[in-house]
Amino acid sequence: MAQTEGKIIIIVAPSGSGKSTLIQKIKDEFNKLEWSVSFTTRPQREGEVDGVAYNFIDKEEFESRRDKNEFLEWALVHQNYYGTSKIFVEEKLKQGINVLFDLDVQGVDSFKEYFGDKAKAIFIAPPSIDALKSRLLQRGTDDIEVINVRLENARKELLRKDDFDYCVVNDDIGRAHEELRSVILEIMES
Repeated sequence: MAQTEGKIIIIVAPSGSGKSTLIQKIKDEFNKLEWSVSFTTRPQREGEVDGVAYNFIDKEEFESRRDKNEFLEWALVHQNYYGTSKIFVEEKLKQGINVLFDLDVQGVDSFKEYFGDKAKAIFIAPPSIDALKSRLLQRGTDDIEVINVRLENARKELLRKDDFDYCVVNDDIGRAHEELRSVILEIMES
């Protein structure tokens, strides 16, 4: 019997929407999902482990890898590069492994262009821009200028929320988790 190709499950959301919390719950719950660790030039935050949260590299190395076409998608977001290893993804899919991604809107567009309908994208929406601003301020990881850039980007991203395969509104983390869990099970079983 031929091995089934793995599934591509993408989570996309504005900063502060609860995406990281929801992704962690999904990673803890689903052992049949492999986490795709992106490369980034973003500074490592306290508590983050290189190779687990991200593969942290400098700008020169990122640009070298980009120029060698090693990324399936890459983007400059909030003044930092992010990218997904083409070799990693293709090998996992061939092995029949389901892969979970955390991408921005541009990354999803690149995946959809490359994989078509095989890539399933789930947008996590905040209940409102005001709630999003409050979450970003409470997080305390960015100064007000960065928060304002993130909010402006979020407004643009929210205009695209219906462009994705699914949309989950995170107005309550428990309810949003259950909805996200159901969507992922549906994708994995299709």
